[in-house]
Amino acid sequence: MEYDGTLVLEFLAKTHQTSLLTDREKHLVGLAVTMTRGCQVCTRGRIEKAREAGIGDDLLNALVAIVSAVNAGVAAAMAREGFRMADGASAEECGALCSTEQSPNAERETTARREEG
Repeated sequence: MEYDGTLVLEFLAKTHQTSLLTDREKHLVGLAVTMTRGCQVCTRGRIEKAREAGIGDDLLNALVAIVSAVNAGVAAAMAREGFRMADGASAEECGALCSTEQSPNAERETTARREEG
């Protein structure tokens, strides 16, 4: 049996009917999601649709930079937590770990945690 994407397409159409977001915001959110999910075909389609809607490459490139930075932060936080768990330490809240700013005491805190374990 071939894949039937009818339900997914209906769901996508329904979610795009919301009046809470502008069409521009929907394009940008959609592009951000396809980039982080790693779908090149979807990302290309989202870029084409965003351009057709009048969104310029300067804004699209700014979005790419933000999405890339956030995604890199998530990957780094995942790795740090993975190392912590592998070392037998308990998982922490994602407070400072997910912060966009580096804690001035981060190096000292990391050293202290290693010495405790």
